[in-house]
Amino acid sequence: MHRIALALILAAGPAVAAPDLNLGAETYAGACASCHGPEATGDGPMAEYLAIDTPDLTAISARNGGQFPWLRIVHIVDGRTGLRGHGGMMPVFGAVFTGDTAVKDARDGTPVITSARVLAVVDYLAAIQAE
Repeated sequence: MHRIALALILAAGPAVAAPDLNLGAETYAGACASCHGPEATGDGPMAEYLAIDTPDLTAISARNGGQFPWLRIVHIVDGRTGLRGHGGMMPVFGAVFTGDTAVKDARDGTPVITSARVLAVVDYLAAIQAE
């Protein structure tokens, strides 16, 4: 279902460039899906082994009054928040998210410096939010 939504977003000419969404989807599949599930609904094969519940990443906007908190999610993914489940940078995949520094403006115009893959994953998550 999310692949169809992603295809429709790409066809409609999203604000995010298609290569970023493709990189985001690929990075998500390789680094996030084992816990968060292939459809980002929190049902990955490793979820049962975690000490905390794995959230449904397609419901981020729904949990935030219909708005996707882009900058907050960047900070969670890149480890700035110290999210307990991630232990800082993604515990298993931290090296995947280093060495490709990129800059992008947050929705409020604040420049964000982090990994290009982090930005791509967050843009991908924004694109697959449930209606």
